[in-house]
Amino acid sequence: MAEILQYKRIDGIFHRMNALTKICFLLVVIALTVLSTNPLVLAGIILLILLLAVAGRFGRELIAQVPMLAFLSAGLIILTVLTMQSGDVIGYLIPMAIPFIGGHIPITTGALTFAAVLSLRFFIMLFAFQLMIISTQPRDLVTALQKMHLPVDYSLMLLIAIRFIPSLQLEGKRIQEAQRARAYNPGTGVKGKIKELTPIMIPLVSNALGKANVLGLTIDLRGLRTMARTPGLTRPFGTPDYLLGVLIVALVIAGAVVTLA
Repeated sequence: MAEILQYKRIDGIFHRMNALTKICFLLVVIALTVLSTNPLVLAGIILLILLLAVAGRFGRELIAQVPMLAFLSAGLIILTVLTMQSGDVIGYLIPMAIPFIGGHIPITTGALTFAAVLSLRFFIMLFAFQLMIISTQPRDLVTALQKMHLPVDYSLMLLIAIRFIPSLQLEGKRIQEAQRARAYNPGTGVKGKIKELTPIMIPLVSNALGKANVLGLTIDLRGLRTMARTPGLTRPFGTPDYLLGVLIVALVIAGAVVTLA
């Protein structure tokens, strides 16, 4: 599985931008995603983010997340079909050819449309966060959040959550490789995949709790509660920031036109 929410040292256009500009872009994209229910509009936003990622030289990192998102989308579609029945019936989850139980659980256009909208929103949310996190160093992100007058505790929680996700992902991968090196074979198929999670999740959760305790002690030792801060360096606004600002304004105008139309 490709790493998610991990900063990459790339000499790209987004890496030279101010973190405030990228945060504004992220907020506008999230607002448009939440307000829009048109699958074509959401697909257009995904295409725009992918084009920006390619321009920033980290398109591969976003494409690598597609298999995971496709798996989540498939589960979401099945769940929506099972729980939502609106619109025209286009088929049945259990085919008519199966005796006795055939023709049950109808697949409706409303369920598929709703599932498509939710799936596209998942794609946009992860891609947008990836675009910002890959191109923004943690210290720049914290400095930008402080300039937005976000409380220090919330900034710290956000930064820890972002940093813990790739750390836990890497830790889980190491535990899985250690189990395989010990010749642990839970079997194949779905049952084997489920059985394989148990010896991974238990040490992963245990290690995460231990790291959380050490992190709490480290925060206290570094004097967080004294509220004394070391001023951080601010990346100046440049041409890429102004270009992205024009794009943000264009997105706001396009969103308003689509919403009011």
